[in-house]
Amino acid sequence: MKKIPPVDLTRQYEHIKEEADLAVLEILNSGSYVGGAAVTSFEQQFANYLDVAECVSCNSGTDALFLALKALNIKAGDEVVTSPFTFFATAEVITRVGAKPIFVDIDLNTFNFDLDRVKQVITPQTKAIIPVHIFGQPVNMTELMAIAQSHNLYVIEDCAQAAGAAWEERKVGSIGHVGCFSFFPTKNLGACGDGGAITTNDRAIAKQIRILKEHGSPARYRHDYIGLNSRIDAIQAVILTIKLRYLDFWNEQRRKAAHYYQELLQSISPLKLPQGIAGGDSVWNQYSICIDEHLNSKIDPDSCSVTLRDRIREQLLDKGVISMIYYPIPLHLQPVYQDLGYQKGQLPIVEQAAREVLSLPIFPGISEAEQEQVAYALKDCLSEI
Repeated sequence: MKKIPPVDLTRQYEHIKEEADLAVLEILNSGSYVGGAAVTSFEQQFANYLDVAECVSCNSGTDALFLALKALNIKAGDEVVTSPFTFFATAEVITRVGAKPIFVDIDLNTFNFDLDRVKQVITPQTKAIIPVHIFGQPVNMTELMAIAQSHNLYVIEDCAQAAGAAWEERKVGSIGHVGCFSFFPTKNLGACGDGGAITTNDRAIAKQIRILKEHGSPARYRHDYIGLNSRIDAIQAVILTIKLRYLDFWNEQRRKAAHYYQELLQSISPLKLPQGIAGGDSVWNQYSICIDEHLNSKIDPDSCSVTLRDRIREQLLDKGVISMIYYPIPLHLQPVYQDLGYQKGQLPIVEQAAREVLSLPIFPGISEAEQEQVAYALKDCLSEI
């Protein structure tokens, strides 16, 4: 029985092996390992790809979000609205700058936050909104930008899982005031280590971010701000430059794989399949389904910590399919945020998603045979309920 991983980065490496090996060796021989022409070239090419004025590389997607908030002077006493269905870093950086994260419930079709609910939580203390293009699915940026403009709010796009995704033919990361990207290896545009970037059409914001990422220093040995050391190394930059040339091709492979899953799984009635929205072009960083927790009457979701989704995942593993769970504890229920006053049941849709969402293997190069094995294994598991 063949094992199907959630992601296989070796296939992507084989695609670029000759180019990448040569480029890395050139960097090693150059002796220029941090900054320099390789980093500048990648920043320019990524800015051109997104059609933005500026791209500032940094150490990670987390640093990208943090630097964006700092550059926009988000601070103690401010509120930032975001989704509770995302990786912890999105909220963590809000807290790190002293501001307060305000969580709103999500739409179960897209897993993005509900824009009607965003409108309801805006107060005089709200200074910014962080939409998360989760799983590569873009938020409705037309509506969101209108909301932000009417309240004079900054929009910081969390594009960690969405490099190449678009809303109404504009790439995410080019629509809000700032876009923040992660180049963690499993992302659609992934390095062979950590890396991130901030994109913007505002050159003043970009200038401030460049200062902050270099210890708050606009000139050597002069420090105007408390900043941090957040750089991407030259080896990661040349790898990303090569991968950027193939990003659209790889994203198209992801789309084809997602569409094939839709065909394979549409007849399995207990499953809720992911749905896009008109105007959005997803890049399918994850293909995530929902498994109705009430299908098995033996499991009481209110009294049992092991959901039906969890049991299905274990059964899939026995059949050689390695699936993933994102995110079993939504951010508003994380222990560290107990002092914010959110109660269990207050954001019911995201809490349902946390119990039901299962992400199936998807990556560039996954074969139809592998997807069929996943679908048949899932069907077998559900038939045993």
